[in-house]
Amino acid sequence: MPKITFLGAGSTVFAKNVLGDCLLTPALRDSEFALYDIDLQRLKDSEKMLKAINNNTGNHGTIVAYTDRKLALRNADYVINAVQIGGYEPCTVIDFEVPKKYGLRQTIGDTLGIGGIFRALRTIPVMFEFAADIEQECPDAWLLNYTNPMSILTGAMQRYTKVKTIGLCHSVQVCADHLLKHLDMPRDRIQWQIAGINHMAWLLEITRDGVDLYPEIKRRAEIKQNQGKHWDMVRYEIMKHFGYYVTESSEHNAEYMPYFIKARYPELIDKLNIPLDEYPRRCVSQIKGWEKMRDHLVNNDNLTHQRTNEYGSYIMEAMETNIPIKIGGNVLNNGLITNLPSEACVEVPCLVDRCGISPCYVGALPIQLAALNMTNINVHLLTIEAAVTLKKEHIYHAAMLDPHTSSELSIDEIKQLCDDLIEAHGEWLPKFK
Repeated sequence: MPKITFLGAGSTVFAKNVLGDCLLTPALRDSEFALYDIDLQRLKDSEKMLKAINNNTGNHGTIVAYTDRKLALRNADYVINAVQIGGYEPCTVIDFEVPKKYGLRQTIGDTLGIGGIFRALRTIPVMFEFAADIEQECPDAWLLNYTNPMSILTGAMQRYTKVKTIGLCHSVQVCADHLLKHLDMPRDRIQWQIAGINHMAWLLEITRDGVDLYPEIKRRAEIKQNQGKHWDMVRYEIMKHFGYYVTESSEHNAEYMPYFIKARYPELIDKLNIPLDEYPRRCVSQIKGWEKMRDHLVNNDNLTHQRTNEYGSYIMEAMETNIPIKIGGNVLNNGLITNLPSEACVEVPCLVDRCGISPCYVGALPIQLAALNMTNINVHLLTIEAAVTLKKEHIYHAAMLDPHTSSELSIDEIKQLCDDLIEAHGEWLPKFK
């Protein structure tokens, strides 16, 4: 049976979702589940939690916690990555508080923007260490990357290592369903196509029994916008002006474009219900709530699980059983989307079976959507370039081309902000020249 290694297993809730799913999957439940984390207490918590689920679902699997990463990876068939380098403190706090001194505000700051750039710069070196270990200990394993910034990290692994890497997000599989639910539209017998880049992929088509739903979606969205504040106002605004709905949430997309978080137009924050500093608030809330949650997850011998819609277990199941499935995955473009660069990491439909992961050809995106994607891809590619070459100038380039940062700050301010962030991160970053 397979060996499934989870790097960052101290992410207890996420480990429950992905590995709990595996324990409920006949083709995977007899696996060895190898857990690794540098936080030994969280590692112990996840081990105890998963052993309880295993005991309550037939005791098929073998749960083993490792403190040696190479041993955890040795002979693995699948590797799941869910690490966060630098944690909430100090690094997320740095990502948000230093830019505030320049008047630059963020919502999530983990995928793009100045926060996303520096999150990538401190994570890529660790990912490359993982890659070296995987190439040595389990060279045929698939790496399922869940860590943000998804496009930057996955693209770096795909271009600069030999590891078979797929990037996985949560937003593709729920996009159409959540949109229709919010607009009180039927969700059965729906067909849809999504493609673009992670967190900015586009709902290109959506039909019900062959009938295009976009005209009715747009009609209802306009009504919803006029009825008062709701949680998805930015995405509806994007759809109104660019013609298509985007996969990732409004709080994310508010900072992926130059139109919404603007010092000159502070009224937009309230009008479009944009939650500034949302990610730090979530972190603080999760930290405060962990002890209560810990009792339920860790100190609960009766803990059970229901299979989620996370792609991870379904991918591994398809590879083990050779029963194909379709997912939305992050892969190197290589001509899949013809009006985006070949070296970009794109999010497209993929078929999965025993042969692996086969991305599907999409063709050209509507030109305005490709143009919006390029504003983000520019940052992805330059951040990877900075990480690989260790040239500080490419950090500046990435930040100067970031849509939100460049819409608010001058070139000199952007460069000084980058220097301040490099200094504040200290040993969390490699030495740039």
